[in-house]
Amino acid sequence: MAELYLALLHHPVYDKERKVVTTSITNMDIHDISRSAKTYGVKRFFVVNPVPTLRALAEKILDHWQVGYGSTYNATRKDALEIVALSQRLEDTLEAVRQEAGERPRLIATSARDGGTRLSFAALRRRLEQVGPPVLILLGTGWGLTEAVLDQADDFLEPIRGRGGYNHLSVRAAAAIILDRLLGAPH
Repeated sequence: MAELYLALLHHPVYDKERKVVTTSITNMDIHDISRSAKTYGVKRFFVVNPVPTLRALAEKILDHWQVGYGSTYNATRKDALEIVALSQRLEDTLEAVRQEAGERPRLIATSARDGGTRLSFAALRRRLEQVGPPVLILLGTGWGLTEAVLDQADDFLEPIRGRGGYNHLSVRAAAAIILDRLLGAPH
């Protein structure tokens, strides 16, 4: 199988007025996405944020659960968080994957917005089942990944569709659904 990586980008992303912003790192995103990622065999989960104080907060959270009191209080959380890596920029993340996997990953962007040619979950699942380059799925925070990020993507994953017109999942929920559709047991 191709190795799968996830990156949660906090910058550059849009706010609701389509301004480019940096969003905050949240404790729940780190915990929940790393647990889902570990469950489905993701190689590494990158939290990407350019703000030093926010990365320091993330380091403090990780340290608590990996070497602090939390490491003995909840060993399963420690196991899940071992795949988390902090990164300042998408470019740094790409280089980290290249160094770890030995080649540049294929970038797969996600978006709840419609438009453009989209890679189906089934097609990406088949790709992941083959030997090939690593795959890095980009998850956005705020109101989604910017055009500058999307322009770097090799493919765009189809949006997750619910019932009705409302379509605004938390990134934690979207990550879990994506991973289950790509790597979960056949239904």
